[in-house]
Amino acid sequence: MKRISIIALITCLFSGSLLAQNAHFTTSGTIEFEKKVNMYAFLKKRMTPDNESFLAPALEQYKKTQPQFKTLKSTLTFTNNKTLFTPEEPPETNNNNFFGNEPIAQQNNTIFTDLNTTISTANKKVFEQLFLVKDTVRRINWKITDETREIAGYKCRRANAVVMDSIYVVAFYSEEIPVSGGPETFTGLPGMILGVALPHENVTWFATKVTDLPVAETSLKVPNKGKAVNAAGLATTLKSALKDWGEYGQIYFKIFLL
Repeated sequence: MKRISIIALITCLFSGSLLAQNAHFTTSGTIEFEKKVNMYAFLKKRMTPDNESFLAPALEQYKKTQPQFKTLKSTLTFTNNKTLFTPEEPPETNNNNFFGNEPIAQQNNTIFTDLNTTISTANKKVFEQLFLVKDTVRRINWKITDETREIAGYKCRRANAVVMDSIYVVAFYSEEIPVSGGPETFTGLPGMILGVALPHENVTWFATKVTDLPVAETSLKVPNKGKAVNAAGLATTLKSALKDWGEYGQIYFKIFLL
């Protein structure tokens, strides 16, 4: 009996070793993301006693002609521990309404991130002004949990964090893609981030498809247009430009710095 148990144990260990050797990890490819914004909830939060008489009927009219969720598409291309996040242009009809130009309902960033040097370079559109923002990647104090879910065919684990002092973030990352990147400026987990939710901001980014294929590093073009600033310089510029905008200014400040 002892001999049989030892043989069984050796067989299990050998099988586990083979599985580990045959495990496939995606290190190069393209991820398709969908950004979804709950416009009904977002616009309702914008209402105050001062603007309710105008915004309430505008929101009701919006609900009659527009879906609750605005959906936008983007891609994240990655190879050699570098990533390029690129938004897709939405159909023109998507912005053909009163609230179509809300910054939350747009995609304002094209971001190249070198995870080896921890430097990101981004084109960031703030209304009609284009900035070229180069700085170290945002440092996020993630708290990894035991919760898991599948996204785009990959097993993911949940992590939570707070950014910009007040924005609660839920992320799902996969160790099957051993690259510490993610959509927009969300990075720093032990695997690719395939899902991000900002519950109190009414917005999510989730992968819909992962294509595992070799990518030429030269295809990841570093943004090079716009007014050159670092992250602190952009924040200072935004504070100055939005200082007289009241509550709206604070909303836009957070959106543009995400």
